[in-house]
Amino acid sequence: VQLQASGGGLVQAGGSLRLSCAASGRAFSTYGLGWLRQAPGKEREFVAAISWRTGSTYYADSVKGRFTISGDNAKNTVYLQMNSLKPEDTALYYCAANTEYGRYDAGKYYKYWGQGTQVTVSS
Repeated sequence: VQLQASGGGLVQAGGSLRLSCAASGRAFSTYGLGWLRQAPGKEREFVAAISWRTGSTYYADSVKGRFTISGDNAKNTVYLQMNSLKPEDTALYYCAANTEYGRYDAGKYYKYWGQGTQVTVSS
């Protein structure tokens, strides 16, 4: 499974960005795709995930109501729409393929990782 993330950038607080993650290879051998992020000096943390099979979505409390994850199965692509961005959302965002059924909220549940895309939110 190969994952290609894109869409990061610099935005002012309150602004929006959309991240994309294109999956290739045996993407459907996994349970879904997730986004995780890591800020300098901080632990990696879960952001959002979506199940390939059911379309169910999962969010960290810190992004609920602001971020929306969606998928296009025909394109094997997952999107993360990020609205009302805050400086604390600044991080390197990774997309990853989940290989633990029903478990999405930690990096240990993801086996395949794309390269990160930087999101920087200025105050």
